[in-house]
Amino acid sequence: MSGSPGRPVRSDDLRAAPPDGGFVRRVGLFQATAINMSQMCGIGPFVTIPLMVAAFGGPQAVIGFVAGALLALCDGLVWAELGAAMPGSGGSYVYLRQAFQYRTGRLMPFLFVWTAMLFIPLIMSTGVVGFVQYLGYLAPGLGRTSGDLIGLGVIALVVLLLWRGIEHIARITAVMWAVMIASVLLVIVAAASDFSPHLAFTYPAHAFDLTSDHFWLGFAAGLTIGIYDYLGYNTTAYMGAEIKEPGRVLPRSILFSILGIMAIYLLLQIGTLGVIDWHRMTDPADIASTSVASAVLEETWGKGAADTVTVLILITAFASVFTGLLGGSRVPYDAARDRVFFRPYEKLHPKHRFPMLGLATMGVITAIGFLIGRHTDLATLIQLLTTVMVIVQALAQIVALSVLRRRQPALKRPYRMWLYPLPSIVAFAGWCVIYGYADKNSPGRHPIEWSLAWLALGCVAFVLWARVEKVWPFGPREISEEYLAAPEQPAVV
Repeated sequence: MSGSPGRPVRSDDLRAAPPDGGFVRRVGLFQATAINMSQMCGIGPFVTIPLMVAAFGGPQAVIGFVAGALLALCDGLVWAELGAAMPGSGGSYVYLRQAFQYRTGRLMPFLFVWTAMLFIPLIMSTGVVGFVQYLGYLAPGLGRTSGDLIGLGVIALVVLLLWRGIEHIARITAVMWAVMIASVLLVIVAAASDFSPHLAFTYPAHAFDLTSDHFWLGFAAGLTIGIYDYLGYNTTAYMGAEIKEPGRVLPRSILFSILGIMAIYLLLQIGTLGVIDWHRMTDPADIASTSVASAVLEETWGKGAADTVTVLILITAFASVFTGLLGGSRVPYDAARDRVFFRPYEKLHPKHRFPMLGLATMGVITAIGFLIGRHTDLATLIQLLTTVMVIVQALAQIVALSVLRRRQPALKRPYRMWLYPLPSIVAFAGWCVIYGYADKNSPGRHPIEWSLAWLALGCVAFVLWARVEKVWPFGPREISEEYLAAPEQPAVV
């Protein structure tokens, strides 16, 4: 490699995977949509309905799920265009590398992996918090310390199972997600069997007062909770190298999964509100505030049915943590292998061939996040993880879409965003609302300041890493336009 830091040169050693990434394109539209939906619908809706009701102060909380779906749809169109144009393995860090390499080298993809190392395990920790909450329904006398120890034990068990290597993981996860779907459907059917329109559609005074600061504060909190529940609609974008006809299948899988989950969530939310008085969900002493699905089953089909569904929900919570850490631990591994992150993360277990350091790191952060959620509240944990991911993934990726349209106009785009740039603007505004209101919705917790501190620490880590790797700003900028140029003739700038 030759040249000066200020002059971009051809990168002969940049180990970026070709568009196909060596994978076989075998995932069709049905499977892709199912993958997205299975990642979206985990423990989230079972624990966030009371949070949404508390944020809005009544059954008008349905607005939060609709707003979350709108943001997911607009942001999903960003993912759809980028994923269809660059259908490789890696998702965000591929798009950010392609868009921002011209000025800042590998800084943006490095920062994405850096923030993913935090927000992915924080998402998993919400599943463990949900597990302990629902376990409290089966064991009413479960104390704070006992719950903490059980949650940490669940995390340790997940890491141990993944560490030892599990054969037939795909079959195991398929069974777990089947249990999850059964849990959701049982709650929806139970709610429908004893539904009260009066409970579901009687709103408190000034519920829709758009001139009130209280409404918009609740809307921002509800939007945050809503988008948290939809996270996962972009899963197939990370599997772009395995999607058949990605230009057609990938955008449709994103849109169909969002619309499908929106229907499920609305049925679940409205059904729950039609069985359980919303005031119960805001009472910390009521089981409906922590285990609302169990409360629905107890109210409709009795304690035995409630216990059975609670067990299914516990399996769902465990499944969400298991599959999340399974996939999340691969993010730093893929990046390190492409020389976009610290090299130790590319080491695999000598026998079971899994990324050891990535799994261990995310397991520890999941445990820390779980304890934060237990000793503050679940809403605070959700605020922390969303603020961490907003700047580097959500906002930067929206900017990347426009940058690539300008920088790489010849890039083949099988799908182009409908009504561009309107969805980008709506998505950008939605993420800004979530970020801007984060401190107000978590008073005293300072999620914005913590996210900025983590980002600043990531910049320091990048400088140290770049100095060791001798890349920009301590080496030449490397321009790799592998999705624009023919694979056998890398771009030279």
